[in-house]
Amino acid sequence: MKKILVLEDGSVFNGKGFGATEETSGEVVFNTGMTGYQEILSDPSYCGQMVVLTYPLIGNYGINRDDFESIHPFIKALIVREECDLPSNFRSEASIDELLKEKKIPGLSGVDTRRLTRLLRSHGTMKGKICPAETDVEKVVQELKATSFPVNQVEQVSTKSPYPSPGRGNRVVVIDYGMKHGILRELNKRQCDVIVVPYHTTAKEILHLNPDGVVLSNGPGDPKSVPESTETVRNLIGKVPIFGICLGHQLLALAGGADTFKLTFGHRGSNHPVKELSTGKVAITAQNHGYAVDEKSLEGTALQVTHKALNDGTVEGIAHENGLAFSVQYHPEAAPGPEDANELFDRFLALMSETAKGDMQHA
Repeated sequence: MKKILVLEDGSVFNGKGFGATEETSGEVVFNTGMTGYQEILSDPSYCGQMVVLTYPLIGNYGINRDDFESIHPFIKALIVREECDLPSNFRSEASIDELLKEKKIPGLSGVDTRRLTRLLRSHGTMKGKICPAETDVEKVVQELKATSFPVNQVEQVSTKSPYPSPGRGNRVVVIDYGMKHGILRELNKRQCDVIVVPYHTTAKEILHLNPDGVVLSNGPGDPKSVPESTETVRNLIGKVPIFGICLGHQLLALAGGADTFKLTFGHRGSNHPVKELSTGKVAITAQNHGYAVDEKSLEGTALQVTHKALNDGTVEGIAHENGLAFSVQYHPEAAPGPEDANELFDRFLALMSETAKGDMQHA
């Protein structure tokens, strides 16, 4: 059961394996949320990543049927200080160890997650591998240095074919780049007639569905790795109301002529303060991203900054000058996390209604 986590800089962290027993490697990132490990495990945006949870005790309220954000988790591994094997909660149906075994996801407990997080904050995210304690560390380091980060995460997590989630309200097409179920829940709660489509669906195909609005979902990886998605968004701007979330926010920026860059260690947690520039209002938000929009690159485009992160000043929201498209870097569906930003879905509904009313008056 003794295992080690080896990072590409040669750092070694000792621990005890739980969950699946396979060796695994990926990009090592950390999440600062104090709750929500089930939602984190099942968030498709973690595709290809090994997640370090900074909260020390994980699994204490077990696993239940309601808190999954996708049917099939894409996380590569879970790294914790302490794993609870005797959960206590009236909703609990399984332990975190049982879930990881079922989903074939390796876990590593007993790790000094504080030291590991400080290392990632100082040096940035790194590739890592979980392997048996007796493994030749130098050989693993050379293997990691020769390995490239995956570039096809969106293809892995996106739906393979369109499907409906019927309602009697506005028709909303959600482009699935790795959509969390929380987005679908919020749209369904507002009676939207939702159609979820694959990431490579063209603008022409989307417009043939006669949507009242389009949501660009969250998803994993570098937004520049899906140029076909950027082209789709570019061809939708000005033709239909658009609401982008996380990766969808970055794709709206690229489609509008701006640029994105990779953050040193990313924003992952449920306690990130964001300021709305027009009102001065600050919301505590849930976030999960490793890339951000370059603010300087927005100059000369039709996009304007609407929100900023108070921790590091990065762009957290943009809007198009035509009034038909806006996006945020954080997660208004808040799963897990605070619900301060939930009203953005209401704002999107209002935009669809105003646009439809304007179209009728023009007709």
